[in-house]
Formats: sequence, structure tokens, C-alpha cells
Amino acid sequence: MAQIVGGFIMPHDPLITGNPEIADQGQVAAVEAAFARVVERVKALKADTAIVIGDDHFTMFGPHCLPQYLIGIGDVEGPEENWLRIERYTVPNNTALAEHIMNFGFDRGFDWAVAKSLVVDHGTMIPIHKAVTPAGMRTIPIYTAAGVTPLLRTKRAKELGQMIGAAVAAYPGNDRVVVYGTGGISHWVGTAEMGRVNVEFDRLVLGMVERGDVDGLVNLSDEYVLEHGGNGALEIRNWIVAMAAMPAGVSGELFCYEPMPPWITGIGIAELKLAA
Repeated sequence: MAQIVGGFIMPHDPLITGNPEIADQGQVAAVEAAFARVVERVKALKADTAIVIGDDHFTMFGPHCLPQYLIGIGDVEGPEENWLRIERYTVPNNTALAEHIMNFGFDRGFDWAVAKSLVVDHGTMIPIHKAVTPAGMRTIPIYTAAGVTPLLRTKRAKELGQMIGAAVAAYPGNDRVVVYGTGGISHWVGTAEMGRVNVEFDRLVLGMVERGDVDGLVNLSDEYVLEHGGNGALEIRNWIVAMAAMPAGVSGELFCYEPMPPWITGIGIAELKLAA
């Protein structure tokens, strides 16, 4: 049977590739080293597929269609944006497993939005480019309503993750899967506070990751997150999905944390490690 062999939390900040020069180069080097460590760990785990959980930024969708959660089951390429300094390329999809997760969800009350063709934005393409493509894996992109209202409820994000984990475990293949929860941490997008980073908030969230405390993340109210982490920190929904998809007993190992106002966010990268 298929199995989830690991998971990771990571940013999808477009400035990682779009404008690395504006940030402190020591911090940039630390972030690059952490991404390289993810790739090393994925190879050590012998993973062949990455489920990458991100969110749209009014790039792929808009007022005409705002899915609560979407799965890409067919052709995938990216990025949508032409300023990320990433030439658009085809991203191999594990279509058989993606369709299984889709149908598994349908049978259990999860009414997926589904894309048979998808041009992904930085919300999944940055993680794909930095930590999937270099590891030679296939990708299953999943988008949540974590960046644009109406937002996916955090409780439902946990339920979605649990369903994804159960779906992988029920798949009669030999796939070895890692799950990436992307985005965050503190950042204010398009507001007067843009560029602010709240280290205290970031440490709070990363502490929950290290303890494997997904319920702690679920119980952070949107009002609290908006006040202390900004509208961009609502992307912790993607982290909730990833953590909830993991087998029981997971804990986090922090690879790096860098507060980076020039990149308008706190950057955190961690491994979600299975219990021994």
C-alpha cells in the first residue's frame, strides 16, 4: 500500500526567486540551505510523490470562482507569473493517486473542486521548484482557500488533511509520499503594515509545529492571526492540512527561521517527522 513517509513546512514567498537580491544574503543562504536539506531528506526517504498544499493569490482564480479546496488531477505547469525568474515548465503529476484522493474524498463528503489542467502560481510553484523538481518527484497540487476570502475554516482544513492521509493509506500502490504545507508565517499583504514581521507570533506557530500540535493551530482564531500575524498568516491553513495528513505522533524539526522584512515575511522551514 501507499504510505506517507514524511512531511515538511515551507514558505512559498515569490521573492525567494523573484528578487533574492533585496534581502540579507546571509539569511538568503540559510533559506537556500534549508531547502537543500529538504531535498536531501526527501531523497533519503525515497519519496516519489509530493502533495503540495498551497493557496491562490487572485492569480489562478478570481471573483467568478473561489474554491474552498481544489485538487489538480491532470496536466500541471507553472508558474503563472512571469516575474518569478522561473521559466514555465511541465510539472509531472501523479494522476492515478490524485484521482484516487479525489474519489476517496467524494465518497466521504469532501466535494473537491477539480482541475484537469492547471497553471499553478507561486503558492505551489516555489515549493515545487525548490524542493520537488530537484528531488525528481511527481506532484499532486492542492489549493485551499487560505489567501482569499471566503476562507476555509481551520477545523475543515484539519478534516481535509485527515482525509488526504487516509486516502493515501488506502491506495493499493507502492507510492512513497511526502506532504508539503506551504506559506506563512507572519506577513501583511497590501496593507499599511506590509513589510512587518512578528517574530513572537512566528515562534508561537513554529513551536506548535515542533510539538506536532495541529489543534493549537486550528484553535488560533482568525482575529488573533490577523492582529498578530497579518492577513498573510492565514495561510497556516495549509500547514494544518499537511500536519493533519501525517500519521499519528508527528513532531517537527526546525531547519531554519529567518525574519525577513525585505521579503515581507517570516520564513520558516521544518520537517514533520514520524514517530520512531
